[in-house]
Amino acid sequence: MYLPPPFNHPEHALALIRQHPLASLISNDDAGFPFVSHLPMHVETEGERWHLLGHCARSNPHWRFLAQRPEALLVFHGPQAFMSTRVYPDLVRVPTWNYLAVHVKVCLQLVDGEKAKDLLLKQLIADHDAPYAAQWRGLPESYTQGMLKAIVAFKGEVLDVQCKIKLNQHRSEAHARMKADYAQGSEQERDLAAWMQKLGL
Repeated sequence: MYLPPPFNHPEHALALIRQHPLASLISNDDAGFPFVSHLPMHVETEGERWHLLGHCARSNPHWRFLAQRPEALLVFHGPQAFMSTRVYPDLVRVPTWNYLAVHVKVCLQLVDGEKAKDLLLKQLIADHDAPYAAQWRGLPESYTQGMLKAIVAFKGEVLDVQCKIKLNQHRSEAHARMKADYAQGSEQERDLAAWMQKLGL
């Protein structure tokens, strides 16, 4: 992605992925056109190495494309909001849009076996609804086995990470008003105000 130096913040990529785990998984279909699936992802870290785990429905053709062409792009979107020109002390300005996004290039490998898929599901459950793990274990095996057969799981080795935090960093004269406006706004605007605070803007 276009990544001007003031907006380049790779050090915050992991936190953003964990806070906003729904990814747009993008790769090419058999005709060479981008195919997109929107999937929650689980991130694992081993020292400097990262892996991303997820799954899609077996009826989704995306896994077949990935089996043939395993390199893909995962896009994670953080908070985003409009920015009005009222934040500037002068009038010769234009409005813009502020946002946070992470792009992750991965090489995906399909995960075979019901035990491996069950483990992956339990990792996603632990991320978002840990108490459900007991309910899942208590379901009839005939049901859980059917659900596991209905999905295709994958694990992606992270090849490259880009993290863009666009908060008008290059216009310090607008920061105080922008942060104050965002702090009084919608949930996403309040999240942007919190990120401004975190970055010391």
